This record gives sequence, C-alpha cells and structure tokens, in this order.
Amino acid sequence: MSSMSQTAAAADISAAPKVKTRNASIDRTRTFLTLVVLIHHAVIPYTYFGHTDAKSFVGFDMIVLATDSFFMAMFFFLSGLFVWPGLGHKSPGTFLRDRLLRLGLPFAIAALTVIPIAYYAHALRQQPDLAFSAFWWKTVTAGPWPSGPIWFVWVLLAFDLTASLLYRVSSRLVDPINRMSQRGFDQPAIFFLFLLAVSAAVYIPALLYFGPSRWFEFGPFDVQLSRLLHYFAYFLIGAGIGAASVDRGLLGAEGRLAKSSWGWIAVTLIPYCGMWGMIYIKRMILDNPPVLPQWYHLFYGMFFVAFSAAILFAILAYFLRFKRSGWSMLDPMQADAYGMFLVHYPIALWLQYWLFDYDLPAIVKAAVGLLLTIAFSWALTRALRQIPGAGKVL
Repeated sequence: MSSMSQTAAAADISAAPKVKTRNASIDRTRTFLTLVVLIHHAVIPYTYFGHTDAKSFVGFDMIVLATDSFFMAMFFFLSGLFVWPGLGHKSPGTFLRDRLLRLGLPFAIAALTVIPIAYYAHALRQQPDLAFSAFWWKTVTAGPWPSGPIWFVWVLLAFDLTASLLYRVSSRLVDPINRMSQRGFDQPAIFFLFLLAVSAAVYIPALLYFGPSRWFEFGPFDVQLSRLLHYFAYFLIGAGIGAASVDRGLLGAEGRLAKSSWGWIAVTLIPYCGMWGMIYIKRMILDNPPVLPQWYHLFYGMFFVAFSAAILFAILAYFLRFKRSGWSMLDPMQADAYGMFLVHYPIALWLQYWLFDYDLPAIVKAAVGLLLTIAFSWALTRALRQIPGAGKVL
C-alpha cells in the first residue's frame, strides 16, 4: 500500500479550460478533493498501510482505505468534464500548447524540484549526513525517481492527448455517454450502473493480470498498472457527460442526483464494509500471504469499483446542492487548489520528519501536520501566483 499512497492525488485540479460561467458545484468539488489529498498525506504515516512513524491510529486506516479507493478516479472524472468542449473550441495545436503549459511544464518542474525535496526528508532518516546535492543527482541519474502525487499530471496529459486524437477521429464518439447522462438527469441509478459496469470491465481483469502493487516506472513517469484503464474510463465518461451542457444531464443542478445525497452515502457503506471484510480475510484467515489467490482479487476488485462509483455519486450529489450561487468556505481556495496540489507534498513530508521525534499521539501529529500543510501550501501558491505569467500555469 506504500505505492498506493503515492496516489495521493489531484490532479490537474484546475485542468478544465476556463469558461465564461463557472460551475460552483464542480469548482467546490475539485477544491474539496484537493483537501482530501492533503488529508491523505497527513495521516498515512500513522496507518498500517504506510507506517513510517511509531505512532498510529486505526481511524486513519479507515480514512486512507476510503481515499485511496476513489479520489484519483474522481479527479480524472472531473478533469474529463470539460475536455470535449475544449477540443471543439480549439485547434489541435492550441489545445496541445495549452495542455503542455498547464500540465507538461508543472510536471517537469515539480519532478526536478518538488519531488526530490520531498523525498530527501525520507532519505535523511536512513542517512543523516547525506547532502541534498548528492541525493538529487542520484535521484535524477541512477534513481529511483518516484513522482509522488504528481504522477497524476503526466497521466492526465496523456489522457488529454488521447482524447484529442479520438476527437479528430469522430467528434461524436462520446455521444452515447452523453445520451446516457441525459437519462441520468431523472434516473441517476441507471448511469451509476453504467459507470459500475464499465469500470468493473476494465479494472478487474487488469487487477487479476497485474496484481494490486505493480507500477509502470520510467524515470519520474510512473502509474499503477491495474488502475490505468480504470482511470481512463472515468476520464472518458466525464468527457461524455461534458460533451453537451452539463446542466441538462446527470450533473444538472435541478436533477434527481442533487436531491438524493443521503441515499448515495448509504450506498457507499456496503462496498466499503466489503473491502474491510476482504482485508480481514487477508490478515486473519490467509495470514498475509506474499501472493494472494485470484478469487481474493476478484472479490476485492468488485467492492473497490462499487465503492469508487458510489462515493463519486455521493460527493457530487452533496455539492450539486450548492448550485451556482451562495458562498462556501471552499471558494477562497478554489483558484489556488491546483498549485496547492503541486507544492504540498514536500511540506507534508518535512513536517512529518520534524514531528517524528516528538512523543505525541498520532491524532495530534496528523492534525498539526495537516493544518500547517494547508497553511504553508496555500501561502506558497499565493506567492508563486504573483510571479508574472505564473497564473497561466498555476
């Protein structure tokens, strides 16, 4: 699960092209998920999954199991919502230039600076006298060169470029998804079953073939292989929903989904408990074998895709209630969310390094780390956005 913790994610949190009228529900959902990423990284050192601190708290295991099972897929879904209209309004060259500026450039800069600074905190635990220059040179030459949470950025760029090619083949390619979305305005359960079927069809075979822990790794380019098609399915389904007016489909502010948030929250509990049941079987009955049987991956994969789809609907249903008016405490952070995602990781890891030697409960360490990570990453992003031209990237 330590590799899975890298998926701490967002996203091109603001990967959507700028539009004249902002959708407050989608903006707030993206900002909320950015905070979920920061929470994920704040608590994971104190869990069974990513136990890098002597202190632990079982409640954090419950958080990490949930976040790791849905938030990156949801980021891809949200990023896909605006890609089809963007392709329709821009030439291929303009679209490529914008994506390279918004995704390619931040990834390159972060891979060379943010990520080595972050992992240097871990390296010092093993070798206290290690110079940063030596660590950086080894990282970018001999490796390993992990990407941390920014793996999302290069994968999203690849998905955007793939979508551009598909759009040139046929601009109506995602129309069937959009028609399904129109039905989802009144019958969201039908679209939920569609999402569940598609994600199960692409994820479970990949899980059985690759296993849960195998990653593609080439320099700073890495991605969890069993989840790659799962992510692309969410991205493409998001593109299908956004191909026509979002307001007239599944995500319409007056649609049935916006009126049924509590029901979807209840639906998430069944597969979530199912995942914990499978973890219990693995640890207490199978005794944590190095290789799990295929039937285990099959059942876990079914609970995984069901939880991922259900919590997506639950979160969307909640934020759709905001419609396009009013004020939310998430609004002031919205413009800085993408930058916070990009810069928060070294802040989180260095705070954990600083807190390591303090004899404090895990809850206190995580709370201090989270609050300071939010404050510092937000302040740093605000400062970076004052640099001329940086606003076009961050």
